[in-house]
Amino acid sequence: MLRYVECPRDSWQGLKQFIPTTEKIAYLQSLLDAGFKHLDMGSFVSAKAVPQLADTEEVLKALVVPKDAHLLCIIANERGLERSLEASNLSAVGYPLSVNETFQLRNTNRSLEASWELLAKMPQAAQGRLDLVVYLSMGFGNPYGDSWTPSDTAKAVTRLRALGIQEIALADTVGTASPDLISKVLNEIEHPETLGLHLHARPNEWLKKLEPALDYGLSWFEGALAGIGGCPFAEDKLVGNLPTEKVLPFLSQRLNEPLNIDLNYLGQKASFFGNTYH
Repeated sequence: MLRYVECPRDSWQGLKQFIPTTEKIAYLQSLLDAGFKHLDMGSFVSAKAVPQLADTEEVLKALVVPKDAHLLCIIANERGLERSLEASNLSAVGYPLSVNETFQLRNTNRSLEASWELLAKMPQAAQGRLDLVVYLSMGFGNPYGDSWTPSDTAKAVTRLRALGIQEIALADTVGTASPDLISKVLNEIEHPETLGLHLHARPNEWLKKLEPALDYGLSWFEGALAGIGGCPFAEDKLVGNLPTEKVLPFLSQRLNEPLNIDLNYLGQKASFFGNTYH
């Protein structure tokens, strides 16, 4: 079954212009009303680090969420988990775990060892109230010179599963994964079809990156309307999230699943968001 995660959080977090809270609420509510079932919509991290998302609690509280919709926020530490447990309308938290050390320190100000220690405790700490999704950052290599092979990503997936964590999405954080590399990584992992894939790509390269994942049976993908955001560490400014208005109709047809979201709506929202915030 197709699981498509729309990621406003990934689109918003790097924008210098603060989006008013009322506009965030209206935009997210429109996505829910249109039929989106999975939204990565906020984060519980330091407001100093990500000022754009400092209003996440307020936004969550104001939303009218259908029973079959799932809202996720990113956390980076114990305090983030505590805040998420107090929040309204939240279904899951996501933790960014890097395959290699350098990006973990840069992204969460936490070592890999400390991150693994936190993840070992997190399923119980979530008190059965929130699902835990781990985003395996730098899943296809890193630009920092840290040693990496496809087997390193596979070993991290195996270790996470041994902790009882089953919701795992591989992230091509800097948008450099080629179709061949995606195939090599997935080939190293047992049951790759259970994984999610959070890719970044140039506007004309999303299709060729999706093809190998579909060949391996994946059906959980993530993106953002207008392809905005998603790659603050990439050297190529054209690299962004997968464009939902193009990817979602393609996946619906390819996987033979109903879209349930109006194509005109997708185009209008992508145009609005791209023109307003890009």
